[in-house]
Amino acid sequence: MDVNGGFTLSEYILRNGPNSQPCGRHWADNIEAVLLELKNLSVEFPASPRPLLAVRDISFAIGKGEVLGLVGESGSGKSVTSLAIMRLLPPQAIVRGEVRFASNNAPQNLLSLSPEQMRLLRGSRISMIFQEPMTALNPVMRVGEQVAEAVRAHNRISKRESLERAIESLREVAIPDPERRARDYPHQLSGGMRQRVMIAMAIVNRPELLIADEPTTALDVTIQAQILDLLADLRQKFGLTMLFISHDLAVVSKVADRVAVMYAGSLIELGSKEDIFRAPAHPYTRGLLKAAPTLKTERDHPLRTIEGTVPSLQSVPAGCAFEPRCELSIAACAASLPALAEISPGHWARCPVTNPAAAL
Repeated sequence: MDVNGGFTLSEYILRNGPNSQPCGRHWADNIEAVLLELKNLSVEFPASPRPLLAVRDISFAIGKGEVLGLVGESGSGKSVTSLAIMRLLPPQAIVRGEVRFASNNAPQNLLSLSPEQMRLLRGSRISMIFQEPMTALNPVMRVGEQVAEAVRAHNRISKRESLERAIESLREVAIPDPERRARDYPHQLSGGMRQRVMIAMAIVNRPELLIADEPTTALDVTIQAQILDLLADLRQKFGLTMLFISHDLAVVSKVADRVAVMYAGSLIELGSKEDIFRAPAHPYTRGLLKAAPTLKTERDHPLRTIEGTVPSLQSVPAGCAFEPRCELSIAACAASLPALAEISPGHWARCPVTNPAAAL
């Protein structure tokens, strides 16, 4: 079992067979329409001697009822992407492109909404589970009141009614004795309990889209599994659409229907879970999967690694950011950023070597 939580990909396949699907049906079976679409999203921060491009022209869509896993190591731009969707980036951030959200089947560009219009959507139609609940929760407010405050922000109801809804939400996330726990402060709860409170706060207003930013980070394996099972149950119960952000491939293989892989601010591969884990096209994705231990890995041999380091935002090359570390690189890789081209239906990769169409 992966020490970061869940089974490694190879362990999962060995246990369940190559055609197993942990999340049920294939991702395309239950998509009715696109709920969220990013078009050429870029996020830049002013800096010297040149601006820092944290997110570099990424585009993807999430269908209603789907879970898209956004994978990448630290610094790849995952959290910045989620904060751009929520309009929670600092004022100095320069955001370009479109973030189209089809709430009530009426698509609107979130980046063009006024702060008040966005505030009405944030926490009601779109919710987010933040990465570290201990810093996201107010340490001097009881957790029940914090959830109730999220209710009152979007509903004209009494304080008593909002607290009743908060307690019910705590019950829905399987917190035992929610009436008593609602009176606790965050420091009185375990890490797993605090994460459940964050989830309760995110779902209390029945959002259409839930963004989960590393929801199992810093939790032990057993609690991670419980949180993932809880999210799966809530998805089925409320018909949630999710953007699930993680650096852990094992977790993503269990949760997501489709997977998007990011590297140094760019989207380098996108496809169904089966495409990404069984037929990866980008050398970076292949390197990540080869680095994961399997049941056949010999314990006296070191694990495989990807040589080199991720470039800093101040020194990202003009071409493919992975080119300096890639054993397959050619001149076209360094010349300019390869196109994200389709390899097979629904499977896209940004690599002119494994996917010649990306060089066009």
